[in-house]
Amino acid sequence: MEPSGLEAILRELLLPDTMRIRRATEQLQMALRDPAALPALCDLLASAADPQIRQFAAVLTRRRLSTRWRRLAVEQRESLKSLVLAALQRETEHCVSLSLAQLSATIFRKEALEAWPQLMQLLQSSTHSPHIREREMGLLLLSVVVASQPEAFQSHHRELLQLLNETLGEMGSPGLLFYSLRTLTTMAPYLGTSDTPLAQMLIPKLIMAMKTLIPLDEVKACEALEALDELLESELPIVNPHLPEVLTFCLEVARNVALGDAIRVRILGCLSFLVKVKSKALLKNHLLSPLLHTLFPIMAAEPPSGQLDPEDQDSEEEDLLDIELVEETPKHFAVQVVDMLALHLPPTKLCPQLMPMLEEALRSESPYQRKAGLLVLAVLSDGAGDHIRQRLLPALLQVVCKGLEDPSEAVRNAALFALGQFSENLQPHISSYSGDVMPLLLAYLKSVPPGRTHHLAKACYALENFVENLGPKVQPYLAELMECMLQPLSNPSSPRAKELAVSALGAIATAAQSSILPYFPTIMEHLREFLLTGHEDFQSVRIQSLETLGVLARAVGEPMRPLAEECCQLGLSLCDQVDDPDLRRCTYSLFAALSGLMGESLASHLPQITTLMLFSLRSTEGIVPQYDRSSSFLLFDDESDTEEEEELMDEDTEEEDDSEISGYSVENAFFDEKEDTCAALGEISVNTSVAFLPYMESVFEEVFKLLECPHLNVRKAAHGALGQFCCALHKACQSCPSETNNAGLLPMMSPALQAALARVVPSYMQAVSRERERLVVVAVLEALTGVLHSCGTLTLQPPGRLAELCSMLKAVLQKKTACQDTDEDDEEDDDQAEYDAMLLEHAGEAIPALAAAAGGDAFAPFFAGFLPLLLSKTKQGCTVAEKSFAVGTLAESIQGLGAASAQFVSRLLPVLLSAAREADPEVRSNAIFGLGVLAEHGGRPAQDHFLKLVGLLLPLLARERHDRVHDNICGALARLLMANPTRKPEPQVLAALLHALPLREDLEEWITIGHLFNFLYQSCPDQVVDVAPELLRICSLILADDKVPPDTKAALLLLLTFLAKQHSDSIQTALGSLPADKSQELQVMLGLT
Repeated sequence: MEPSGLEAILRELLLPDTMRIRRATEQLQMALRDPAALPALCDLLASAADPQIRQFAAVLTRRRLSTRWRRLAVEQRESLKSLVLAALQRETEHCVSLSLAQLSATIFRKEALEAWPQLMQLLQSSTHSPHIREREMGLLLLSVVVASQPEAFQSHHRELLQLLNETLGEMGSPGLLFYSLRTLTTMAPYLGTSDTPLAQMLIPKLIMAMKTLIPLDEVKACEALEALDELLESELPIVNPHLPEVLTFCLEVARNVALGDAIRVRILGCLSFLVKVKSKALLKNHLLSPLLHTLFPIMAAEPPSGQLDPEDQDSEEEDLLDIELVEETPKHFAVQVVDMLALHLPPTKLCPQLMPMLEEALRSESPYQRKAGLLVLAVLSDGAGDHIRQRLLPALLQVVCKGLEDPSEAVRNAALFALGQFSENLQPHISSYSGDVMPLLLAYLKSVPPGRTHHLAKACYALENFVENLGPKVQPYLAELMECMLQPLSNPSSPRAKELAVSALGAIATAAQSSILPYFPTIMEHLREFLLTGHEDFQSVRIQSLETLGVLARAVGEPMRPLAEECCQLGLSLCDQVDDPDLRRCTYSLFAALSGLMGESLASHLPQITTLMLFSLRSTEGIVPQYDRSSSFLLFDDESDTEEEEELMDEDTEEEDDSEISGYSVENAFFDEKEDTCAALGEISVNTSVAFLPYMESVFEEVFKLLECPHLNVRKAAHGALGQFCCALHKACQSCPSETNNAGLLPMMSPALQAALARVVPSYMQAVSRERERLVVVAVLEALTGVLHSCGTLTLQPPGRLAELCSMLKAVLQKKTACQDTDEDDEEDDDQAEYDAMLLEHAGEAIPALAAAAGGDAFAPFFAGFLPLLLSKTKQGCTVAEKSFAVGTLAESIQGLGAASAQFVSRLLPVLLSAAREADPEVRSNAIFGLGVLAEHGGRPAQDHFLKLVGLLLPLLARERHDRVHDNICGALARLLMANPTRKPEPQVLAALLHALPLREDLEEWITIGHLFNFLYQSCPDQVVDVAPELLRICSLILADDKVPPDTKAALLLLLTFLAKQHSDSIQTALGSLPADKSQELQVMLGLT
């Protein structure tokens, strides 16, 4: 084929005429089957007069070579390599140079450096050329080639960093700066410790290069900023010495209103990332104050005159509105930086500097200052929630409630958002303010004009979040809430208004539980109507109805059972009819809720349910490849030479080059679908037990693959589901009594459970060690604790696993894992962000679970290693959260250790005694519980302190006003009485304990009280005659109480029955002090009639 003929076809493809392009495409496909096509393309890319033709020829050559390189003769390969490099050196048009560089990268991937020394020679000569154009060409080629295979250049890092140190100083050549930064972006993840000094030297030059690029081309500058992101993310301390300069540069760009939103948003994203990965260095370098002083004016910026911020606009066009809401503005990203500060800085460091600025903003005459203050409060409640709960909640809640009455709608919107965030993050404390908040919210909801659905959505967001956590406190408002929500469902209203009402019904049901039953038929009638309608406008209402149906199934329980089969069929039918990720995920959540009601009777639907869910796990729908903007010639995929390719498939197949794809984006709905699929599968597997076993292997494998998913919520859900699969397998083993071990005591570890634990537990250890996201590690620790509780000692196979798990937990407590900021030596400062504290708490919860699984004797040596770390968190200067965590972990661990805890009494008792006198009720409660279990399990060393413990607990019981602490004192006294070596109860202690019953809040302690009743019956029933009136009083109060365990009631009745037979006169006298109906009932039960 002649180059001229091929060039004519390519020219046709460049014309703005669809018919001619289609005809030319067919001609090109035919032409490319000619073996002479490749030489013709090479001739065109090197010598065609039109740069568009040269670029097109280079792209087509690259696409052909990506799958055909090894078919070429050696001489042809060598000729091509020389031709491409020569063409690149001659080329004057940037777009063609880029395509030739990409072609060079494709050949480089096939050949490697050793087989193409001319490439390295050209890179050496061009990048050091005295001529700027040659150097730009060399850096362009270098950036593309390094990006194509960065590992190949690791041995050349030193000379590359030295080169970049020179080229990043060329402020007169933006091209050199840009391609230098692109090269650095690719290299950064591969840099080693020995590269650190040279890399650190680049940071000031990187900043100057960015300052040069931003005024020239903000789009390119945004792309070049990836270099800074990569260096910040590096585990090496590359940025640390220059952190003040980096922050100053970022703040200069962020505050510069003359720049476009895109570059300011991009730089604020860098700041968020900087806070996340360098929070301690930020504090050490005193950079928090300048950061906050820059952020507040950005957050408080007023929109252009006559306009509103996107989130404050109202529109009937919901789809348009949703697009507007995701608009990226500097204001939104500045708030996100504050959110990141709250998540990653200790509140004791952040709040003293933040609160004065916040107070000033809230007092301001400007509504946008007040709005900014409320937005800051909203995000602060997430990362600094414990700090707010303990010290600031009444005052801050008053500020938010005042904001609901602000004359500015923008401020009211921000107040609604803040209240929703408070409701989500400040539980359970905020629910105690329902008397103040609920009337305000209900009045606000009723004041929203019809049709203003966007504003209604904000009000419903706040209301839902507040209501769903109220529990019984919702009762006074239930009738009014239901009237508000059922009204738009019964009357004409927009689909959005109906969707919001259906969503709110789920929140109300969650709080009200069985109290929702009077409204249940009406709710179901509306939900059926929405679920069965096929109208496209009602799709969002249908999806929300599915979600609310699942919430109702959990809330009302048994009354839902007759409808479970119908709901299941409906969900399957909808998934079959409608292809929508949101509908599928809500349906899966419904199936999970129904599995709790149906159990193994869900088995007949599991083939369809698991097939659907496997599809969702495997689906790549929503994953969109992002193509390099420089490559625009994607008119067709070359499918020619199929017969020839088939002949070569078995031994000479080459992977197609995907270098045009620069990355992938995934729509959030599809990530959400995978997340909810994992959560639902885990729950269904546990609830359906043996019925799920046929599907376990395929589901397990697909979920395990998602541990590598880039989306953290999917990774969290996958880890959680894998733990539930192990629990489900263990439950299935237990339900098969034939599968027992030789001693007949424990279920055998089935091969499936053994294989699952052998993969899941190591994956958990790896995640805790290497995962960079704290919330994923928290989820892993939570899942591990669940597996330990369920599978017990089986989790600790093979031998050595216990030591590995203890080592892993110790690393968390010592802050030595990848997700903990360990860049700086901060031993002198024990303050930490609340999310870091949450990580330690979840590690602490796993320690007692390990103790219980391993047994006290096996675990004691490891507990000795944990003890100093836990005791260090109980010191006077530690926060309430730290003390509560440490004392709670110690107490729970004593239970797990059992009799082995005796050896630790001398170290634990002083700490627990001191903590029992703390002002904070949670710390007191944990400490008193710990004293009780130490008395119970600590043997003689603990018994020696019996009088001291009684002397502490009896006065505490008399004056304690906090219900949970009161109940823990009762439990501790019961344990003390049972641990008394004389086996005889101290009359004064027993009388005080019984007088304090019934329990008020910590109802689990009824189990301990039941054990005490058994103990009294078996050890010394004759000695409790004097307290018979108290026993009868307690019995009359708890017999009808469903919250008291049946075993506790039975133990008390057994003791009283004995007393009635042996001391009938005393019992009859005592019965006389009770109300007549209670006395009559007890006489019948005790056989005294």
